[in-house]
Amino acid sequence: MIDLYVYYQVRNENATRLEQRVRAMQAALAERHGVLGQLKRRPETENGLQTWMEIYPAAERGFEDALAAAGQEATLSELIEGKRHTEIFTDLITCV
Repeated sequence: MIDLYVYYQVRNENATRLEQRVRAMQAALAERHGVLGQLKRRPETENGLQTWMEIYPAAERGFEDALAAAGQEATLSELIEGKRHTEIFTDLITCV
């Protein structure tokens, strides 16, 4: 299992429309893949930009491809500044 963290910036004036698209995308991903996404943002705004984070915990390997396709289908790039950065993390397994 992996956890995906996707961060990007959005202009204040595009935030409401982008939120609608992201939440619809996350609902579709949850239905198709069983991964419940979270949407967060930094509390501060800098130069009219907000930083957002999507989190997808406990996803199967390969989900990152489904997420990228869903982001393109939802045309998120129309409303964000720059690109979406995806980071993948796994649990740290300690040896006993």
